[in-house]
Amino acid sequence: MRMVSASTSEYLATTQLFLSGGHWRAGRASSVLPCFDPASEGQIGEVYLATAADVDEAVTAARRAFDDRRWRGKTPSERQAILLKVAELMMRDAEILAELETINGGKLYGGAVHGEVPHAAETFRYYAGWVTKLGGRLFEPSVPGRRYHGFVREDPIGVAALVTPWNGALVSAAWKLAPALAAGCSCILKPAELTPLSSLYLGSLLQEAGVPEGVVSILPGAGRDVGSALVRHPGVGKISFTGSTGVGRQLLIDSAQNIARVSLELGGKSPFIIFADAELELAIPAAADAIFSNAGQVCVAGSRIYVERSAFETVVEGLADIARAYRLGPGLDPASTMGPLISAAHRERVHAMVEQAQTDGANLVTGGQRVGERGHYYMPTLLVGAARDSAIVQEEVFGPVVVVTPFDSESEALALANDSRYGLAASLWTRDVGRALRMSEDVEAGIIWINDHGIPELAMPIGGVKQSGLGREHGLEGLKAFTEPRSVMLRL
Repeated sequence: MRMVSASTSEYLATTQLFLSGGHWRAGRASSVLPCFDPASEGQIGEVYLATAADVDEAVTAARRAFDDRRWRGKTPSERQAILLKVAELMMRDAEILAELETINGGKLYGGAVHGEVPHAAETFRYYAGWVTKLGGRLFEPSVPGRRYHGFVREDPIGVAALVTPWNGALVSAAWKLAPALAAGCSCILKPAELTPLSSLYLGSLLQEAGVPEGVVSILPGAGRDVGSALVRHPGVGKISFTGSTGVGRQLLIDSAQNIARVSLELGGKSPFIIFADAELELAIPAAADAIFSNAGQVCVAGSRIYVERSAFETVVEGLADIARAYRLGPGLDPASTMGPLISAAHRERVHAMVEQAQTDGANLVTGGQRVGERGHYYMPTLLVGAARDSAIVQEEVFGPVVVVTPFDSESEALALANDSRYGLAASLWTRDVGRALRMSEDVEAGIIWINDHGIPELAMPIGGVKQSGLGREHGLEGLKAFTEPRSVMLRL
């Protein structure tokens, strides 16, 4: 099995300070949070925890940096160059970042070093390209007897609080930091308690690239402490959150007092719809990858598979064969094809949902078991025959668990797909382009792939409808989420 590099070992050997106001600190309380490897359950390092008092200090520094224009006052080409430098440094240190994502987040090293780190770096490149192109627009007022010059500016909102999840720590941090910085905001990033290491390392790269002091702070800490203090702080003008629907709902309540601008990317229960005319040799492995990738800990996981009845048995058999072939193991082992769940508590929740599903009448085709004496491993699990209103169909599992259900018509497939309080993503598999386009108009999801699933295209706005969130990330929409239109009329 591959061992972590000397550079990563050296990084983990000391308790990691957090970044606040341009300085690395132990915090007012000097409390320490241990970090664990979900593959071995062993401690790999520790970080200092921020508190609500540290939040106030960081927000004050961020607001000062915004007001004196040390970042937003740079020319667009200067800010572009710094963001491009961030991407360059991320690729220079790709091995370290990938190892941190693997041993702290349970990811497969190959996917992290060849996929997630380059994608995170590309996010900074993508938004660096927008810095020199973000402008405003002119308008011509229609006031009788007077002449005006009218224009609308796209100005940065101010201080942005960025709250990221544990299942994609580095990528999520990039998805939020890059557009916020491109827009000219000051930022405070709160990484998830379980996976803070790669975000803290990224903070050092931001400094090395030339992001001015105080513009970015990174505060690891408890959501009920640091997260709540951030979203309630009157100095925060924008909140961008990725996480569960329950936490997102509370965040809306907490942010109401200050009427901060809020973007939420929340839970999902994404339908994967396969018609009998689909290229099954492509659709079946794609369906497996859509739910079993990263052990199902993916926001857009295709956790509800609906298959036209004539192809149902073929799809179920194919999925079961793929599920049984997965090799569970540490992400540093090149032979592993699935890593662990993030924690013991999360694995117990996943298993409890599978057990309850069977009690409620679902049939277990394969999986449904914990694996190994060490590490939070759970077998890829396939269920059929689940009731439409059962928890396993309606609630997000966030694990390698999928329910497969047959349908008889296009209208029934649509009804089944939309029978959910969630609406994050969906995919449609058919050779009939007309059918695909018809259904894409009516499937209640913010992201729809046709004959593919889960492709994270930076030019494509992503986000959910219904209880899957508010607003969009990626694309120009993701950049404008950190700007405020400012209208100006000059009387001539």
